[in-house]
Amino acid sequence: MKQTLRRTPTFLTPLGDLFPHLSLAWILTVSTPAESLEQQTIYCSKHGHFLQDATILDAQRYAPSRLVDILHVRLHVTPDFEARTVEGSTEITFQPISQKVEHLSLDAVDLDIRNITSNLRVDHWHVSDRQLFIYFEEPLATDQEVTLKIEHHAEPQKGMYFRTPSMGYKEGEAHLFTQGEPREARHWFPCFDAPNEKFTSEITCLLPEGMVALSNGRLIQSGPDAETKLTSFTWLQDKPHVNYLISLVAGPFVKMEDTYKEIPMAFWTLPSEKDQAIHSFRHTKAMMAFFEETIGVPYPWDKYDQVCVNDFVAGGMENTSLTSLTDRTLFTADTENLRSSQGLVAHELAHQWFGDLVTCKDWSHLWLNEGFATYYDALFEEHLHGRDAFLYQMYQNARGFIGKHSDATPMVDRTFTDPMQQFGYRAYPKGSWILHMLRSQLGDTLYHACIQAYLERYAYQNAVTENLSAVIEEKSGRSFDRFFDQYVYHGGHPSLGLRYQWDGKHRLAKISIQQKQSISEKVLLFDVAVKLRFRYGDQTVDHEIRVDQENEDFYVSLPQAPTQVRFDPDYTLLAHVDFQKPNPLWLAQLEDNSDMMGRLMAVEALKNQKSKAILSALTKRLQEDPFHGVRIEAAKALGHMHTPDALSALLNSVHQTDARVRLAVHSGISSYYHPSALESAKATLEEESNPLIIQQVIRAMGDYGNEEIPSILLAQLEKPSYHNTIAENAIQAMRTQDNPVFIMPILEGLIQAEGQFTTRGLASAL
Repeated sequence: MKQTLRRTPTFLTPLGDLFPHLSLAWILTVSTPAESLEQQTIYCSKHGHFLQDATILDAQRYAPSRLVDILHVRLHVTPDFEARTVEGSTEITFQPISQKVEHLSLDAVDLDIRNITSNLRVDHWHVSDRQLFIYFEEPLATDQEVTLKIEHHAEPQKGMYFRTPSMGYKEGEAHLFTQGEPREARHWFPCFDAPNEKFTSEITCLLPEGMVALSNGRLIQSGPDAETKLTSFTWLQDKPHVNYLISLVAGPFVKMEDTYKEIPMAFWTLPSEKDQAIHSFRHTKAMMAFFEETIGVPYPWDKYDQVCVNDFVAGGMENTSLTSLTDRTLFTADTENLRSSQGLVAHELAHQWFGDLVTCKDWSHLWLNEGFATYYDALFEEHLHGRDAFLYQMYQNARGFIGKHSDATPMVDRTFTDPMQQFGYRAYPKGSWILHMLRSQLGDTLYHACIQAYLERYAYQNAVTENLSAVIEEKSGRSFDRFFDQYVYHGGHPSLGLRYQWDGKHRLAKISIQQKQSISEKVLLFDVAVKLRFRYGDQTVDHEIRVDQENEDFYVSLPQAPTQVRFDPDYTLLAHVDFQKPNPLWLAQLEDNSDMMGRLMAVEALKNQKSKAILSALTKRLQEDPFHGVRIEAAKALGHMHTPDALSALLNSVHQTDARVRLAVHSGISSYYHPSALESAKATLEEESNPLIIQQVIRAMGDYGNEEIPSILLAQLEKPSYHNTIAENAIQAMRTQDNPVFIMPILEGLIQAEGQFTTRGLASAL
């Protein structure tokens, strides 16, 4: 699941405090200027903590045995929106694999099993807390094809979610959606709820007039049902997929349509949100073309639909041919480039190949799903906005965990007690970095050939990490045992301390490198190749070195002292790097407009210093740098400085044409409690039209106790905004004031505008 409303955790919602979040994809609210919604949802909102079970069997750490091969699953369901229940039946067609089978066990939680019939005689059945056991009168032979029909009723607490007016949602927009990953389908139908079984599927759903049912595959029937007077929809997925990808979404959805080649594409929203659809999904067709060309494998499903639902339990979910998305990915045009669904949409579309066409065999190999989707979102960013934008996204991916975690847990890990524990930074950003390093070592052409071969070999099947590495070695002729052993089968990453010295007498550049990570059986002493780059005059010299010792010194002969010294200048190594070198080298690096990553690293290295020279250099980057990401980081650095001169620099930089930078500047100003910061906030409320920047400023004003603040905040209750987000933020600022004068205006405002808030917004305001 995944990213791109772009957001800044410290700007509006302290999502950074949640990282590594329960593990999923960060909970989506506003976006960061340069981080995609995937990256907010990637790690922690893919599924929320409420999807976790209280107790998990140890067997969940491994793929369960498959005594039978499930061939087809047919569901017939009738939801009751008032009672929030579902009545239905599940037909499972299967065949024993290698030995006679006396009984079949299926995952089933809180299901009322009404009846079971079969083309072969069932002796008896019973239900435990977690499973349904079905016993046959005679053992099933390996050549016998069996179809069971199980009738059941459920009031699902997980797996299927209702959104109805009685729950506070809009009248006339009652709907439901399902969410299967990692193993929640068992809460609404009996199933083999593990990723190592693939089968075709079919869903028939009966609904009241005015509603539509959406599901995997293609629609093969729709129309009135004579018996029930309801409308029947039947969807067939005739290509095998795993159980957690089965999806059903039902409600009064409206659609925006397109096609890519012969593939139908649609984006579905509730009627009240239809005007926002074009903003979020305008790049989908271009993404489809890019992924087909880059991956080398045609889109593998019959259609590609996306549907936005209220308060989805994640950012997005890549069900085969039907992606479910949170309604919080929708936005209005007045947010400029502060909001984008690009990352989220790209992440989920990439999953149609990585995770859906080829699926991890068990949750220990989850990175094969999530790491690929995260990386291919970044590749589309590179395609659309260039190399610097791609590197900035990879920088943000790495910054989310590099240096913040002394994590000895390997990426392929079986010690988890709950599959949800796998949905964290290791599967998403670290997984994307594994692929980035592979691409950097193989080169673009060979890398893409390897990935194409991997997908073609395991299409509609399961895979484990060894399958990927074997294909890479086969196609490249190179051994990658050390690479996967260090980064995938062991934990951590290199933590490198570097020191540069110049020996003028011998004209030698000395680079001392120390591996600082805690080396153990779980975290290795790394052996990595990396590039050093030296610049002097108009010359650039690169040297390849191998870092494989705990402490090493490297010497490079140069004709004169370099003006720049760079480590890993192409940004191809996953490592935490602390580079100690003189400030003049950092400042020269900061001035180099040909090297965006160099400037970015220089901003990071200098942000804790407060000299006038550094302040001046950072201010120049904020106001003049050609890349928005460097300007954003410079604004953050000035906010971090907390000096009067740094505040003055921010105040003189508020008029930025790029809204992402403008928001970063206002966020930096908001970190100062100062009269001039308050005056800037008041002026911004008068001049600014971007609602996300207005919200940032409003929240910051809540910290001030000036007499004028109550009237300013009360005025914001009347400002129109999408889902009343300006009023919502004003109410939060009023709470900070702890002033009884706000009580009645807040209550009156909530009553008058109740229907204009989202359910989350209303709950937050209350």
